[in-house]
Amino acid sequence: MRQHGSIRICNPKTNAQAGISLIETLIALGILLIAAAGIMALATVAMSTTETQGHLASRTAEYGQDKMEQLLALLYGDTNTDTTVFPAVVNPGVGTGLKVGGGLNPNAPVVGYSDYVDAAGNPVAAAANWSYIRVWQITQAAPNMIQISVRTQVRHSIGSASQTGILPTSTITSLKSSPF
Repeated sequence: MRQHGSIRICNPKTNAQAGISLIETLIALGILLIAAAGIMALATVAMSTTETQGHLASRTAEYGQDKMEQLLALLYGDTNTDTTVFPAVVNPGVGTGLKVGGGLNPNAPVVGYSDYVDAAGNPVAAAANWSYIRVWQITQAAPNMIQISVRTQVRHSIGSASQTGILPTSTITSLKSSPF
């Protein structure tokens, strides 16, 4: 706007660009609201998946530690205790105790070196309604020393909440020596 003497001359261009109208503000807020709603839906799914997967991963570590403690409680040369049941019992010919062998593949468990637990951590039979599988492997690490590894994995039908196909799994390893 200019003043020429006592006459004011208005420029229509500068008046049109003087500020943001209410309609422009409402359109911007509408776009922002739509974007925020989309992000919130995605955040809800992400939080749910993270919580579920985190809970399952915590349980795999806990149940793996339980099995490790059971194996470490055995005497070094024990090859007869059946640790696939709880409490473990001496069962010659069936039990493997701390005998070298086993494997860490939950998809191909070795008999005598695997067991199953339900969602509460209670041992169950392989054909029962199990939620977690525990497999273990005993290897000779050095003279008078064995390495014990326990892997726990969630059953696919429970752990497949996400479409990634990655199941929560925990692996725990410990050494046991003789005479201790």
